[in-house]
Amino acid sequence: MMCGCEWDDENGATNGFWQFGYDGEDLVNLDLKNLRYISPMQQGLITQQKWNNDRAWLESCNQYLNTVCIESLKKYLQYGKSSLEKTVSPQVSLLQKDSSSSVTCHATGFYPSGVTITWMKDGEEHHEDVELGELLPNEDGTFQKTSTLTVTPDEWKNNKFSCLVEHKGINKEESEIRTNNGNSLPIGIIVGVIAAVVLLVGMAGIGYKIYHKKKKDFKPVSGSDDGSNSSAPA
Repeated sequence: MMCGCEWDDENGATNGFWQFGYDGEDLVNLDLKNLRYISPMQQGLITQQKWNNDRAWLESCNQYLNTVCIESLKKYLQYGKSSLEKTVSPQVSLLQKDSSSSVTCHATGFYPSGVTITWMKDGEEHHEDVELGELLPNEDGTFQKTSTLTVTPDEWKNNKFSCLVEHKGINKEESEIRTNNGNSLPIGIIVGVIAAVVLLVGMAGIGYKIYHKKKKDFKPVSGSDDGSNSSAPA
């Protein structure tokens, strides 16, 4: 059994459903407008007739869907108002591995999840050779999405391409491909740092082995015949 209700906060219109199923198929469904049950299958006709003759049961369903359920829905919406009405605009970047690779428009950090990504070519919408990625969640509760455009370097150079991201009525457009300049570290430097760390760790390991071997081979010298020993406490 499934039941629920809908409420339009702009015009106040309400609606509801009350459905019963059996073995994965609809058995009887409530027609709330006409306040009667309808069965789409032969096996549910007996139940349909029985429930439609029970006016108390029909009024109970009507009362729940149009009053109790709507009041609960409004209450839950009020409880979650801060989260439901939260809006965070996306950050948009154009990413490319090299000059011959496809260009990816990456929109991230936006909430709610509804977003539209459109490629523009010389001021007109461009839909050829475009692959839209799936909507993915971020760890902080926001979302991210990508759209990839396959284009030759000459075509990109000779035309004005841009990525237009629309979210909650706000548009953000990006036309410059992001590079490793600025605060980003070039991949060569990153690899160099990692190699240096590995080298230092390797040298430390060699030093430890040499020290450990010397310590293992060390044998203390016995004191002189007169009992004196420079390492003994005074």
